[in-house]
Amino acid sequence: MKGKKLITTLGVATFLLVLTLVYGWSQYSSQTDQIQSLNQELNKAQIQVNEYASTTVLYEERIASLEGQLEQTQEELEEKIEIIETSKDTVDEIATTIQRLDKLSRTDPELLAKYSKVYFLNENYIPERLTTIPIEYVYNTDRIYQIHSDVWPKLQDLLEDAEEDGVVIKIISAYRSFGTQAALKSSYEVTYGTGANTFSADQGYSEHQLGTTVDFTTTEVGPSFTGFEDTTAYDWLLENAYKYGFILSYPEGNSYYQYEPWHWRFVGEKLADDLHDQQLNFYDLDQRSIDQYLVDIFD
Repeated sequence: MKGKKLITTLGVATFLLVLTLVYGWSQYSSQTDQIQSLNQELNKAQIQVNEYASTTVLYEERIASLEGQLEQTQEELEEKIEIIETSKDTVDEIATTIQRLDKLSRTDPELLAKYSKVYFLNENYIPERLTTIPIEYVYNTDRIYQIHSDVWPKLQDLLEDAEEDGVVIKIISAYRSFGTQAALKSSYEVTYGTGANTFSADQGYSEHQLGTTVDFTTTEVGPSFTGFEDTTAYDWLLENAYKYGFILSYPEGNSYYQYEPWHWRFVGEKLADDLHDQQLNFYDLDQRSIDQYLVDIFD
């Protein structure tokens, strides 16, 4: 009986041992397969990593190459932009020069010439356009006075601004033709003889023929001009006329005519301003220096 139990026990034990071995082998075999599978996946992954690494190197090299090309292209583009901008500046300068030359070609060169006993205007010279001065601005309301049309707006501003400051200035002479100047000079010569040459220009030498020059007076002074230099009108003109482009042609000490505080000529705001700042007179400058202002005379 005991022997059977022992055999049975050994049989069970053997069975369990075999079962354990089979199960263990099965687990081992399964794990071995998993390890092999993982190793295969690891190998594939390593191959991919190596491929990716190689590709990354290629991409990095390509990127570096493209960056170099981009930098070079950027430099070339900046150089071209600089060339274009320089060319544009040159074109702008040429265009400006052409515009100024065109403007100068359409500007009467006589307007800034030094006529008092220097240059001559012939009997056919008449300003391009003349405007009749309204009677409220003139001393003799029964006479017609004319001024160069481009000068009139400046002259009107001068007269109106002076009146706003409480100073009433009237015009007693403006444009005179060659013939009018000849008749005027003859009448002066009858009265004053050769002394007329000290204050009256011969025909063709008068600034009045340009249509840019006026004689001012006040109701107190009248047509004789006597004492005009002592008026508030003259003081106002000395302080302000240059702002409107007008200059005193014959100040004290000039070498052309007697002192004429009433005689004012339009030369343009730029030239008048420079003469005022430098305390120079119009006839102190040489003609070449004066001519540089001609293109801007009506600006």
